Amino acid sequence: MRDLVAAFGGDLPRDAPTADLLAWLDDFSDAHWNFRGRLGGAERDRVRVDLPPRLAAAALQAARGLGLTDSIEPPHDEYAHLLILGGLARACLQRTEHAARLAATRRVGAVAALGSLRPLGPEERGVVDVDTEAEALAVGVNAAFGADVPVLVAPPRDPAAPRANTADTYEHWAAQACPRADERILIVTTPIYVPFQHCDAIRILGLRYRCGIDTVGFDPARASTPQPPGAHGADRYLQEIRSAIRAARALHTAAA
Repeated sequence: MRDLVAAFGGDLPRDAPTADLLAWLDDFSDAHWNFRGRLGGAERDRVRVDLPPRLAAAALQAARGLGLTDSIEPPHDEYAHLLILGGLARACLQRTEHAARLAATRRVGAVAALGSLRPLGPEERGVVDVDTEAEALAVGVNAAFGADVPVLVAPPRDPAAPRANTADTYEHWAAQACPRADERILIVTTPIYVPFQHCDAIRILGLRYRCGIDTVGFDPARASTPQPPGAHGADRYLQEIRSAIRAARALHTAAA
């Protein structure tokens, strides 16, 4: 992270308290990597930013070091709950396929897919012929598991928000499932989102319910649905490094 900040002309504070360091990174990333914000909160697949080769290389190196690029195996053989997170239409198909693969090789209790009523964009509708993220998740669930996995549609906590975010879907699921402190939860998403969605899971599920949580991303090389152009672009990684910073800051505040 220090090298990445330096590449963009910053100097990460040394020996600062964690809260101050995360606040500094939040402000710095807002100024340099908040590409969605510059587009008025556009969906992730609408972000396209060309970076100079030097900055792109720094971004990719940081992404690898921060765990945004690799698919890893879950560390445990048994989980009480398996949660599949919704997202863009391709991701809904990729994540459900990977989750079914994991469920076939581990002892897994209840499985649920967590999504929202976000309308799909034009490119997404070319992947799956439905109207919303939740419906895309249902297509993936039916293909990977059959009809026995529920798709939970979360409302946004903020009435002004256009759709539920990751934390909203966690809260909606937990209110119904009531996970216990002795239970482990496995969350399946895309590698680039693992850090921020894992921080949110710890904040919403770990701190409140005291359960164990592992978050893994699917392996794009094994996915039947290919990644879209630009999915591994440096701009995408920078945007999600910012998401991870903000999620870590929220977690640190909640745990203080």
